[in-house]
Amino acid sequence: MGILDGVTGTFDTGSSKTGGNQLVTALMALLASQGGIAALVQKFAGSGLGDIVNSWVSTGQNKGITPQQVQQGLGPDLIKQLSERTGMGQEDVKSQLAQMLPQIIDKLTPKGQVPAQNDLMSKGMDMLKGLF
Repeated sequence: MGILDGVTGTFDTGSSKTGGNQLVTALMALLASQGGIAALVQKFAGSGLGDIVNSWVSTGQNKGITPQQVQQGLGPDLIKQLSERTGMGQEDVKSQLAQMLPQIIDKLTPKGQVPAQNDLMSKGMDMLKGLF
């Protein structure tokens, strides 16, 4: 129990608190294993969603994202992996990520800077504490 428990408790989006907790945990694990925030930003930019994801990294207002755009940015394989890891339906995963990703990425990129991969879990989790 620690920082991650606090992060997951913040994102109860109404479906299932456990499902939301599992989704944040699975997302953080996948981010760490797939190149961190920089890889996620690159993935979204390569999918034509650079304007949206860059708003989350920047110090300005975060742009919203739709569940369909989440799938476009992350790809169907990653959505499927998150669904399998959490036991949530893919539509629920996309819907909850549409609500969570702007906040999570914004908090993990203080001062508009993407942290180095090795800093993601240590420093990034400390930044997420500010959500609570």
